[in-house]
Amino acid sequence: MKAIWYDRTGPAREVLQYGDLPTPAPGQGQALVAIKASGVNPSDVGMRGGPAPMAYPRITPNSDGAGVVEAVGPGVPASWIGKRVWFYNGQRNGRAFGSAAEYIELDTDLLSVLPDSVSFAQGATLGIPCMTAHRALFLAGPVQGRIVLVTGGAGAVGHYAVQLAAWAGATVIATVSSQEKAERARAGGAHHVIDYRCEDVAARVRELTDGEGVHHVVEVDFGGNIASTLASVRMNGSIAYYATKGAPTPVVPAGAAMGLNLMIHGVYLPVSPHEARKRAQQDITRWIGTGERILSVAGRFPLADCAGAHELVEAGGKVGTAVVEP
Repeated sequence: MKAIWYDRTGPAREVLQYGDLPTPAPGQGQALVAIKASGVNPSDVGMRGGPAPMAYPRITPNSDGAGVVEAVGPGVPASWIGKRVWFYNGQRNGRAFGSAAEYIELDTDLLSVLPDSVSFAQGATLGIPCMTAHRALFLAGPVQGRIVLVTGGAGAVGHYAVQLAAWAGATVIATVSSQEKAERARAGGAHHVIDYRCEDVAARVRELTDGEGVHHVVEVDFGGNIASTLASVRMNGSIAYYATKGAPTPVVPAGAAMGLNLMIHGVYLPVSPHEARKRAQQDITRWIGTGERILSVAGRFPLADCAGAHELVEAGGKVGTAVVEP
């Protein structure tokens, strides 16, 4: 099969190789998926770029994707064959060979049915971003009838969190950094949008919530936003963060958090509880089947130009997910 791989970390054009690798065979509990689209995440790009050491001697990048089940291994019902699926964790949790290839063998636990109304490219945008958004949104409990703040509401994870929160019956406040991103957040279902570049986020949140604050925060930058986030959440509220680039080792005002009886929870999808990941797969599949969803493809690249997709992610400013198509 045709595939992409790298044997050392570094710039995409220098280390990513395109050629032939053996087509995998499905093992016990696995299915062989003919990949139609592979999603590129910032974590995929970061692993390839270094400086962390190689986790395996050879890696085929990219974790997410969508395709068609072509064969199954022992213990898997033949009814899987021919199904359109989306998947996550293709190159994670002990797996060196991801979705930048024509085929991948995966435990069926990682597969979810892709509705006919959703293209393969759109299906490849789900995986890590949407699963992370779901976990960060629901880990503190149901959000129906609650007020949720999503920081970075136009980003890959944030935009899915906005959409899922609106779908689940929450009132959604989103922060953005431009008018274009404000329109994207509103299109996703945000009831209120705050431009953090020119507005005081905490003051605006208090105004929108009659001084009470929000019940839950889905946080894109825990360290960078900690002051405004703590000032935006109400007593007995919760914060779930999935990144902290603004301050990798933030100073947390423990007294303020304790005084709010606040729950603060980090989210890292690969090691999230299995039952939470299964619920996310089920909810996401049900949600995308409604037709009321925005699954944004930032760019489409042939497999041979996987480097171009990685470079698009590295450049920043993209809207949605870069997709590689074998």
